Amino acid sequence: MKNNALKNMILSAVLLAVGMVLPMLTMQVKEIGDSLLPMHIPVLLCGILCGWQYGGFIGLVLPVLRSVIFGMPPIYPNAVWMALELAAYGAAIGLVYAAFKKKSILAVYVSLVAAMLLGRVVWGVAKAVLLGVGGKPFTFAMFWIGGFADAVPGIILQLVLIPLLVTVLNKVWRTKND
Repeated sequence: MKNNALKNMILSAVLLAVGMVLPMLTMQVKEIGDSLLPMHIPVLLCGILCGWQYGGFIGLVLPVLRSVIFGMPPIYPNAVWMALELAAYGAAIGLVYAAFKKKSILAVYVSLVAAMLLGRVVWGVAKAVLLGVGGKPFTFAMFWIGGFADAVPGIILQLVLIPLLVTVLNKVWRTKND
C-alpha cells in the first residue's frame, strides 16, 4: 500500500531528525548523555513502528550523519561501531515485533529486550574488531561495563519510554482511523 510506505518514510525521516537533535539535549554533560543512549530511542521506535528495514536503515545512517554534520560522534571508530549497533537495534526490534500476531505490550517488551541484547553484542564485536585493528584491547570487562553497567540509565529509560510511546502512538492512530 503506497500510503503505508509514505507514512513509514515520513515517520522515519522525523525519527532521524529526532535522533540528530536528541543527543544535543543530553550531551551537555557527557557522562549523562553517554548513559542515556539518546540515539537508541528514535531508532528503536522506527524499527517497531515502521518495520525492520526502516529501523535498520535509520540506525545505520544516524551516527554517520551526526558525525558528518556535527562532528560527534567521531567518524572512526565511534560512528562506525555505533552505526552497526544501531542498525542491529532497529532491524532486530522490527523483525521480532513483526513475528507477533498480536501486537501487545508483551510483544513490545520481548522485541525491545531482544533488540537490546543483540545490539549490545553487535556493538561489542564491532568495537573489539575496530579497536583491535588499531592495536587497542577491548576486554570482556570493558564490554560488560560499557554495554551494560554504564548503560543502566539508558536501558531503564528505553524499557519505560519505548512501550509507553508505542502504546500512545498506536492509540492515537487507531482513534484517527476510526
